[in-house]
Amino acid sequence: MVFKKNKFPERLKEVRHDNNMSQRELAKVLGFSQATIAMWETGDRDPSTTELGRVCQILNADANYLLGLVD
Repeated sequence: MVFKKNKFPERLKEVRHDNNMSQRELAKVLGFSQATIAMWETGDRDPSTTELGRVCQILNADANYLLGLVD
């Protein structure tokens, strides 16, 4: 999956902050390491579609928004 690198990392961080969650807290809920979340937020790694779906559920976020497809 190709993400708009300039949108996904910043939007994930924004939505995570809006939900008052740290990287560590989000990682724990997802069952990942904090490093994984950090890599998503720096654009060094993209989540799979399944991971993205789980992030959207946990953060109550729209995938199209996170991916930069809509504002």
